[in-house]
Amino acid sequence: MSDWFHELPVPWMALLVFGFTYMLALAIHAGVVALARSGHAKSFKAVSPGMLSPLGVIFGLFVAFTAAQVWSDNDRAGAAVIHEASALRTALVLAASFPGEPETKLHDLIRTYAHEAATVEWPEMVHRTASLNVTPRPIQEALELALSLPTVSPGQQAAQREIASAIEAALDARRQRIIVSRAEVNAVKWSCLFLQAICALLAIALVHCDDRLSSLLTMGLFATGMAASVLLIAAHDRPFVGQIAVTPEPLLQIISDPVTKR
Repeated sequence: MSDWFHELPVPWMALLVFGFTYMLALAIHAGVVALARSGHAKSFKAVSPGMLSPLGVIFGLFVAFTAAQVWSDNDRAGAAVIHEASALRTALVLAASFPGEPETKLHDLIRTYAHEAATVEWPEMVHRTASLNVTPRPIQEALELALSLPTVSPGQQAAQREIASAIEAALDARRQRIIVSRAEVNAVKWSCLFLQAICALLAIALVHCDDRLSSLLTMGLFATGMAASVLLIAAHDRPFVGQIAVTPEPLLQIISDPVTKR
């Protein structure tokens, strides 16, 4: 689906999804009724009601498989951001082992990186333009500084290793969130999902072609379930886009934490 759709507030997204689904169901109902009046009612009634169950099951499986991808992408996105913030905070705490200018510089570099990630990279991830080819300058300088710090005690040596490991973990988490930002339900999956839903709606209309009220009620119920499923998937499809997207709040907390302002 297009970026503009994912960026809509959830109420507007729901209005579009439910409106389109009900219009689709109504169009199918009207088409079947018109064909039944023209002399095809007997053929339509020959369609077995037993088809409805397997068609509904297949649609449910399509929804489950598609939703599984979406939930997995959202879990990975949230975990990557939390892991990145946690690694950066670890580096900030361990920087106290090198008091004075090294500690201050490490704090400034990490805080700058967190600010750039939240204000520059996040909009880029929304539009899938964030690059993995370039390492952000502040975090690269922080890693170089950590590796070049002179150590005079075993404690400082251990802290230096842990700081470097924490920064590398933050970089790995950054790579993960950028990769996940490019994930989405592809057009083939959406097409198959809608095609299966149309088949189910058409089967309902054919089976109930001699009873308009029953047809409308049954199709309306299925269309409501279909729209709710599509809305749920679409609202979570892009982890970093939309009203309920993963936010950079864990990184912003690093900037506002007193430990980063020593």
